[in-house]
Parts: sequence; C-alpha cells; structure tokens
Amino acid sequence: MSRLVAQFDVRYPTFHLHLDLDIPASGITVLFGPSGSGKTTLLRCLAGLERAPHGFMQFGETVWQDETTGRYLPLQTRPIGYVFQEPRLFPHYNVRSNLLYGYNRIRRDMRRIAIDQVVEILGIGPLLERRTHRLSGGEQQRVAIGRALLTSPSLLLLDEPLASLDIQRKQEILPFIHRLHHELAIPVIYVSHAISEILQLADRVVLLKDGSLVGVGTLNEMLTSLQFRGSFGSHRVGAVLDAKIIGHEPQYGLTQLDFSGQRLFVPLQPSAIGESVRVHVLSSDVSLVIGRSHSPTSVLNVLEATVQEIREISQSSVEVLLDIGAPLIAGITRKSLVTLGIKPGDSVFAHIKTVALNEEVTD
Repeated sequence: MSRLVAQFDVRYPTFHLHLDLDIPASGITVLFGPSGSGKTTLLRCLAGLERAPHGFMQFGETVWQDETTGRYLPLQTRPIGYVFQEPRLFPHYNVRSNLLYGYNRIRRDMRRIAIDQVVEILGIGPLLERRTHRLSGGEQQRVAIGRALLTSPSLLLLDEPLASLDIQRKQEILPFIHRLHHELAIPVIYVSHAISEILQLADRVVLLKDGSLVGVGTLNEMLTSLQFRGSFGSHRVGAVLDAKIIGHEPQYGLTQLDFSGQRLFVPLQPSAIGESVRVHVLSSDVSLVIGRSHSPTSVLNVLEATVQEIREISQSSVEVLLDIGAPLIAGITRKSLVTLGIKPGDSVFAHIKTVALNEEVTD
C-alpha cells in the first residue's frame, strides 16, 4: 500500500513542531487537536507552503522533500489540491470560470478528473453561471473544493473547510466531502478540531498536541483507547460503525441497516437503499445480556459480540471492550460485571438503544 512518510522540525519563538509521521496514502486522515497543536503548520509543510529546515517527505514512491540532499519540490510542482478555511474564490468570475481556473492550470495529458464529474459529485450544476458573491458559505466552499479537485491532485489537503459555517451548512457539505473521497479515490488530509466532523469523516486520526504527535490510528482504535480518552471527551466514549441502508419502515419512522450481516434500526433516514451511513454508538447506551432472550423486548438492536477486554474505570464502573466486527464499548457497573460473570473470550449480546444510532452528530 502507498504511504505518506514525513519528518518535520520547525521552530518558532513560541512554538515547535517536531514529529515523525507514517500513514497510508489512502482514505480520509483527520489531523485533530486543540488550537495551537500544530495542525495547520503540519498541513502547510505537507503542501510545501512551509519549508521545514530539517524535513523529509515522501508520498508514494516520490520524495517531495529531503533536506539532507537539498531536494525540495515547491507548492506549484506538488500534485496537491489545497482548500483553506475561507473559499478564496475569484469574485470577478462566475462559478464555471472559478472551476476552469483549476482545470486549466494543468496540462491536458495530466487531467484525470472531468469538470462534469466534479459538478455532479458536489451538486453545483445549478450554480455554474452565478457570481460567487451570490453563493451561500456552504456553496462557496463546495466550489473551492471543486476548483482544487480539477487540478487532478494526487493528495487533497483541507484546512478546517467548515470552520466558518453554521451547523446546518456543515451538515449539508459533509456528505459531499465523503462522496468525493469514495468516488474519486483521492487521499484526503483534513484538519479539524470538531468531534462531529471526525465522527462522520475520518478513516484514521492523527492526534497532535503542542507540536508533537500524540497518537495515530483508525477512528475506532482512537475512540476506544483509554490512552486517548481525554482527547475526545468522556461523553464521546463509544464506537463508530459503517453500515449500509437495506430498508425503510416509514410507518414506524425507522430505517434498517446492515452491519456485518447483523441488523440495526435507526431513525428514518432520507438516504436511498444501498447507500452507506455512519452511526455513533455511545458506551452508555450499550447493555449486555448472556444468551439470547426469547421474551419480547423493547430493544430493537441486539448484536452478537465477543468480550475482548474488561477495563476498570472507577470503584463502581467498568468498560467492556467488545468485538462485533468492529470495536464497541459497553459501560456497565462493577456489580453487573460480577452478576454476569463474563470474561475475555465470552460470547454475549449487546443491546443498543435505537436513539443512540444516528449518522448526524453535532458538537
């Protein structure tokens, strides 16, 4: 698998970025951490906007920077698309002309992405003849992403592209970002300090603090790890499941999902059958049962699980790490643990409240 490898050491009077990064060059990688942790500085180093005096970067088979040999590819020669917090569109151009600016920047033989393809994925067809000042913030950001994509980049860098948008506009644009990644297969590095964006977008998370690398892992590895608990907040303890819509029951206000061959019910979704959704399950909404009950229950979501680990959290509570085809955490009392008598390797059933499963999460 192609990888992105980078070592950067950048010193400022009040800040020092020093890290060694090695991640797959695929999927959506979110750079996450508090303000001042080095997220944007790292992104600028990756882009070639910032030159680390002691730096190395390799994307796939190509070395973009190696200060030991004096090799350094400037921004304009790196096959990247960069989207800033603000759209930075050309106000004297309409949407079509802004898109063509990106498209015309590269040679014909290097164009891998068509204008019609980007317009369709981002849903900006009705906007093509509008001037940019007549667009909403979310529409402007979609055009900015489209312009970056039309340079046919090998890597797309997004620097908090939703920071200036309200919750409604964020929820409008997040599905477009998810779709462009899956349909165009372009690796994305996405800067954010918003938990909601991580839960909906990330395949993996790079956790930064004070200019240093704190941890790297898949989204569920990071969410279910005790080591990184404080970085996400205890109220976010749980897991994220990627599922597929297999049916709707409008008479009950429910949508049925398939996850690893097991069924889940969530509140009725507007998405079509066959589409993928991501749901967040809080540990506080998971209870455990030994054996399958034959008595009716109000709990619709019952998943077969294997106990992986039992963690002591406090004098009265524990967490049970489960394997359901993905990691899942159940928060239960110590008394319940003794009553159930479970241990690693045991098979149990995880009962999950329907209301806990929702693809739209807000901060």
